[in-house]
Amino acid sequence: MSDGPSRVRLQPVFLLHQRPYRDSSELLEVLTADYGRLGVISRGSRGRRSRLRGVLRPFAPLLMSLSLRGDLATLTAAEPAAGPAGLAGETLFAAYYLNELILRLTGRRDPCPAVYAAYNAALAQLSVADSALAPALRRFEKRLLEALGYGLLLEHEAVTGLAIDPALCYDYRPEHGPVRLHAGQAAKLPVQGATLIALAADCLEDEPGLSEARRVLKASLDLQLGDRPLKTRQVLLAMKRR
Repeated sequence: MSDGPSRVRLQPVFLLHQRPYRDSSELLEVLTADYGRLGVISRGSRGRRSRLRGVLRPFAPLLMSLSLRGDLATLTAAEPAAGPAGLAGETLFAAYYLNELILRLTGRRDPCPAVYAAYNAALAQLSVADSALAPALRRFEKRLLEALGYGLLLEHEAVTGLAIDPALCYDYRPEHGPVRLHAGQAAKLPVQGATLIALAADCLEDEPGLSEARRVLKASLDLQLGDRPLKTRQVLLAMKRR
């Protein structure tokens, strides 16, 4: 068997993060359609005469040719696959939040086409001028958890297995799922059955269901993220305090 590098040609990619490396190069984190998240060395891409200047942009579909060998891939060519998503203000901030979630929750070289598809769909929704921001984020969060094997239990009770009743209230326990509340019982994470059913069907558009879904998804994501908070959440909180 050959020990040489594996060549990948024109792989669909999104750039998640980039930082300077040595004099004129960059270290990239990219999400690929077929290979999962990759760390990539982009040699000379910060140079004044580099053909990659203006090409390596976040939130724009790219096609990359790569040499896969060792921990880091090497970029051999890149070109735009389409124009960048029209993001600004809150939608741009939301897109950085998506990037941070993927960087924190996925490992390198772990193929997961469903993550790529969910991210691609979320950017498309965020780029629509009149599209509601919150439903797009909740949809992505749910699909990301599903793709990584941490999908939420939304249609049946965790203990009894009974179908969720839209008229009842439940206590959502991220490590188990929804548990029906009886009269007088307190809940750490109360959620209406109607919200769980709507979240399962990707039909959340209005309050209070969106707020309940946000809390359920945040608790489920936090279970996987651990103690280190997301930077994008901290920035958002700071902005709200101002």
